[in-house]
Amino acid sequence: MANKYLIYCTKEQEQEFLLSLQLIEKNTFQTLYSVSNHIEDHYEYLEIPKKDGTKRKLMVPDPLLKKIQKNILNHILYGINTSTYAKAYKKGNNIITNALPHVNQPKILKLDIKNFFNHITFEQIKTTVFKEEYFPESIATLLTILSTYHGYLPQGAPTSPAISNIILKEFDEIIGAWCHQKQITYTRYCDDLTFSGNIEKKEIIDFVQTELQKMGFQLNHKKTKLLTKKHRQIITGIVVNEHLRAPRNYRKEIRKQMYYCQKFGIENHLKYHHLDIDIENYKKSLKGKILFVLQINPNDQEFKNYLKWIS
Repeated sequence: MANKYLIYCTKEQEQEFLLSLQLIEKNTFQTLYSVSNHIEDHYEYLEIPKKDGTKRKLMVPDPLLKKIQKNILNHILYGINTSTYAKAYKKGNNIITNALPHVNQPKILKLDIKNFFNHITFEQIKTTVFKEEYFPESIATLLTILSTYHGYLPQGAPTSPAISNIILKEFDEIIGAWCHQKQITYTRYCDDLTFSGNIEKKEIIDFVQTELQKMGFQLNHKKTKLLTKKHRQIITGIVVNEHLRAPRNYRKEIRKQMYYCQKFGIENHLKYHHLDIDIENYKKSLKGKILFVLQINPNDQEFKNYLKWIS
C-alpha cells in the first residue's frame, strides 16, 4: 500500500482513502462513523460451553459491524504478512498442518497463553497492524475502534484471529529462530504453543515467558503439559505419537453411534437413549465427527462408508 498521504489528512482525503480500502460504498461514510462512535451497541455477549466444563466468552458483532469487519479482513488484514510458525486462521493451514511437524517426537511441550485475545490492546493494534507509514492517523484510529471492544481484541469478531497473528509475528519469529538453533520444532495455533524434540521443559518455559511478558502476555501454567512417548501425544485434537490419527476413544464413540443408527434407525436410537435432539441436527453433528476423522486420514474406508451412509 503506497504512502501517498500525510499522517494527518483532510476530510476529503480521508474519505478517498476509505473508499480505496473498499470498506463501505460511496456516500455511506456517516454509517461508518456512527458505528465507530457507538461500537459497544453493535456487539452481543455470548457464552459457549467448552470441553473442560468452562465457558468461552464471546463478543459477537451485529450484521452491520460484521460486514464492515469482514471488509477490513479481506481488503486489509489478509494482505499483511504473518509468521510461518502461525498455523491458525490462515489459508492452507489447519489443525493438521499444526500437528504434522510434531509427529513421532520423543517429547512434546504444550503451552497456553492466558486470556489471549483480552490482552491484545487498542494501542498494540493501532501501532502494529494499522501502521502510520501506511495509514493516516484518523484512519488508523477508526480502523482500530472498529476492530476492538472496550480497548481490547474481542473474541468473536471476524477480524480478531488475523489481527492476533499479525500482533504475534515478531514473537513467533523470535521463538522460531531460538528453537531452530536448538533443533526444536515450534508451531503456534492461536493461543496454543507446541514444542517438540529433545527438549528441556524449564528452558523453553523461561524463554517463552520472558518474550510474552515483553508484550503484556502471560502463560497459563495450569495448561502446561509435557508428553513423552509413554503418553498419548495429542496436538489440536490429533494423536501424533507415530503418525497422524484421531484419538481412539473418539473413533470408538463414532463406531458405537453408527452401530445403533444402522441397526435400529436414527429416530429409534435417539428415543431409546433419551437424546433430546432434532434428527437433522444429530446427523449434522455425527457427520462432522466423521469428517474430522477423514480429514486426518482421507483413506479410512470404514469412515468413508459411515459418511456415505449418514449423508
